[in-house]
Amino acid sequence: MRIIFVVFLLLSFVKAEDFITKMEYAKMLYSNPRGIGCNKCHGEQGNGEIIAKYKNKGKKIVLKAPSINSISFSVFDQALKKTHKVMPTYFLTENEIEILYFYVTSEANK
Repeated sequence: MRIIFVVFLLLSFVKAEDFITKMEYAKMLYSNPRGIGCNKCHGEQGNGEIIAKYKNKGKKIVLKAPSINSISFSVFDQALKKTHKVMPTYFLTENEIEILYFYVTSEANK
């Protein structure tokens, strides 16, 4: 019984960061922050993807997500905090926004 208590005590001091790396967490968050991943529109490396092509009153329209892998943190932060016509609102924490920015601007991701 005492051994179980000691093991439990030791495990209680282990943080989530000890189980996965910052990059692994960032990639996981980028792939599915709140139901639909950033990667679905912005691409795996954040360089923007075509979301849809359609015609409106005979005019061809291409809806494309912008590149987000080379913008400043302040632009990135503000974009995630405002309401968009197309992009869902994720209600991310400050830490999640920082982790996402780390991911899309990381050289390892490019």
